[in-house]
Amino acid sequence: SLTFASTLAKKRAQAAGFGTNANATKYLNQDFEALRRQCLSGGTLFSDPSFPAAPESLGFKELGPSSYKTRGIVWKRPGELCSKPEFIVGGATRTDICQGALGDCWLLAAIASLTLNEDVLARVVPAGQSFGDSYAGIFHFQFWQFGEWVDVVIDDRLPVKDGKLVFVHSAEGNEFWSALLEKAYAKVNGCYEALSGGSTSEGFEDFTGGIAESYELSKAPSNMFQIIQKALEAGALLGCSIDITSASDSEAVTRQKLVKGHAYSLTGATEVNYRGRKEKLVRMRNPWGQVEWTGAWSDGSSEWNNISSERPNASAEDGEFWMSFSDFLSHYSRIEICTLTPDAITSDSVKHWAVTNHDGTWRRGSTAGGCRNNAYTFWMNPQYVIKLDEEDDDPDDNEVGCSFVVGLIQKNRRRLRKAGEDMHTIGFAIYEFQGQRDVHLDKNFFLTHAQKARSETFVNLREVCTRFKLPPGEYLVVPSTFEPNKDGDFCLRVFSEKQTETLPCDDPVDAELPDETVSDSEVDSGFRGMFVKLAGAVSRDDLLCSKHLNFFENRRAHDHLKQNHRTDIKTDGFSLETCRIMVNLMDDNGNGKLGLGEFATLWKKIQRYLGIYKKNDMDNSGTMSTPELRLALKEAGFTLNNTIFQLLVARYAETDMTLDFDNFVACLMRLEMMFRKSPRCLVINYFG
Repeated sequence: SLTFASTLAKKRAQAAGFGTNANATKYLNQDFEALRRQCLSGGTLFSDPSFPAAPESLGFKELGPSSYKTRGIVWKRPGELCSKPEFIVGGATRTDICQGALGDCWLLAAIASLTLNEDVLARVVPAGQSFGDSYAGIFHFQFWQFGEWVDVVIDDRLPVKDGKLVFVHSAEGNEFWSALLEKAYAKVNGCYEALSGGSTSEGFEDFTGGIAESYELSKAPSNMFQIIQKALEAGALLGCSIDITSASDSEAVTRQKLVKGHAYSLTGATEVNYRGRKEKLVRMRNPWGQVEWTGAWSDGSSEWNNISSERPNASAEDGEFWMSFSDFLSHYSRIEICTLTPDAITSDSVKHWAVTNHDGTWRRGSTAGGCRNNAYTFWMNPQYVIKLDEEDDDPDDNEVGCSFVVGLIQKNRRRLRKAGEDMHTIGFAIYEFQGQRDVHLDKNFFLTHAQKARSETFVNLREVCTRFKLPPGEYLVVPSTFEPNKDGDFCLRVFSEKQTETLPCDDPVDAELPDETVSDSEVDSGFRGMFVKLAGAVSRDDLLCSKHLNFFENRRAHDHLKQNHRTDIKTDGFSLETCRIMVNLMDDNGNGKLGLGEFATLWKKIQRYLGIYKKNDMDNSGTMSTPELRLALKEAGFTLNNTIFQLLVARYAETDMTLDFDNFVACLMRLEMMFRKSPRCLVINYFG
């Protein structure tokens, strides 16, 4: 199948180095070098058809085509805005990033932190780009996206109003790397408006491939300042914000000129000798490029006159300012720290942790079971096993165990905003686990086992990330949305100090099917007489085809249910399509018709299916819910993985995620036909 082929191709590409930062995947198959050569040889400037200079690239609501905010916007290239545009002037610096009319301070705080680390910046902003001889109106940037790096090509037409850039811009006015970077990121997320509102962690991770951890400053650990210093030394990116208590609070400026609900980057931490004692200071950056703290240690404040150590630069109105660490803790609510080596913030030596990455899906009715509150469906979520073998080296806190960080990211939710979707509320639970890994655990496991650990909270952010320290052993991680039946794609990452194994915990694809063959001689006289009578009326050779079967099965099913008072089974009989599947399965000689023994075998099979259907209809609704279906399939002899179960639900379930008896039989017949008549590998490929 196409899905199988694309998965295989992706694995081969990753093995060959594609998807790494050094060999990023070409986003939308656009090749920067080839496109630039083409434009240079043709003497034209690049115009990107995949992200046009048009209203749909701006937004869909507040920046939609009829919004007053977009009136008068035109798209211009840097050369039309100033006489000597530059890509980067004197290196990329924090002051190159001034926020425009878009609520993406979270992103700009991340970009500002990016400029502090040249190596990290070089991964995102590839070298060799300028407005010089090689200029062709085309630029490219690299972002980490859910497990792989992508190279994103853009043209340099930027939104302009009244002669000025609408969105991010540099203080200088002739430097364009930050505006072009923002445009490339908007392209990956669907449009500019999709970038409005977010967590700095998102930007951090997409610029580093690292994992971001969040600290509530009201509950900050006693060594928070050392954590910050170590993180800065290790090249980590740091973002901070002040919580808002009401909508009117958003971007409200406090008496001392701090902005609520707004993302700042923390760009420095130092200690100075002040009046005979050590004073801890942190350097903050407001992406607006202005509006600065006016309290102690602000630009030009009297405290600077009383220090005996070297004085940090603190004067320009550039959005950057110093404040005491104690003021920082009392005014700010949260700090987010992102690094490729999460252990750098808690240990003295920087070591690369082991990283594993798994892609997964939640699908309504099949693998979107919701959180642990939903005992009936929680077990249907995807499951992963983490094997922790080795304890940490030299634990700092004298607590022996294995440190690891689990990050659960929901994919592409910003892109779906145009369609009215947004972030799901997501989280995960962790269980102690011993046993087979090739079994998708059912609800009995979760009803009899308490969780060992869990994500700090369920939250509607792109990522939920929590650090753990647990004894060596095997653990089961179950990622989920808070409510069941929410469609979504996710990426589960596990960072660990020691090498660990993380594997999906899923059923193998297999079938153990009983031999139910009934020979002609075994059929009783009553059944034989009825068959001959019906078949004789429609056929000269005592054979039934699917049309006759349709009539007969419906009448027979109705009589059987009536005799047994089974009004609790919802069925209108079997559809012609189901009868065709039955004939195809039972027809051994390939003539498209059933003889007496074949029909008797079919009837026996239907009786078995009816027993399974009734037994697994736990709520006696007369229909089968999709959680009941997975258990019923297992009882019928089929073990199927999440992917195949998702496809069966999509194909056979009604919109209310139930199946009547007809669809249940059709599903089982189709599965049995595939397993009986095809090799197992072809069944897997067929279903993707």
